[in-house]
Amino acid sequence: MDRDDRVETLSEAECLRLLGAVPLGRVVYTEHALPAVLPVAFRLAEDGRLILALRTGTRVARALDGTVAAFQVDDFDPAGRCGWSVLVHGRAEVVRDAEERAALESDGLRPWIPEPGPEYVAITPELVSGRRLMPDAAL
Repeated sequence: MDRDDRVETLSEAECLRLLGAVPLGRVVYTEHALPAVLPVAFRLAEDGRLILALRTGTRVARALDGTVAAFQVDDFDPAGRCGWSVLVHGRAEVVRDAEERAALESDGLRPWIPEPGPEYVAITPELVSGRRLMPDAAL
C-alpha cells in the first residue's frame, strides 16, 4: 500500500544534480499532432541546458526545433520499490553553432546509434520538478 509520506518533492537543485547522474533520458515532443517519446543520450551543460544527442537526418531534431518539449529521467530499484523521477519542460533548439557542435562531439556526446553522426538539440529548462519515492519499510 502506498502512503503519501513515502513521496518526497525534490528541490530544483536536487533535480539538476540527479539529471547528471544518468546518461539516458526520454524526450517528449509532438509528431504529426500526437505525443511522441524517444530515449536519447544527453548531457547537462555548464550553462544549465540539456544537450540531447540525436542521429543526423532524423525527423526528431526538426520536430523539436523551436518548440516546447519535455524531458524525463529516472532511476528505480524494483526490489525496494523506490526511486526518483525528474521532469524538465523548456524550449528546444537545434545547436547550429559550429564551434559548440565540435566541442560537444570532441567531448564524446554521441547518440545511441552513432551513424551517420551526431546532431545536437539543446533544451533550456523553464520548469523543473521531481519526486523521490522512499523505500517501503513494510518490505
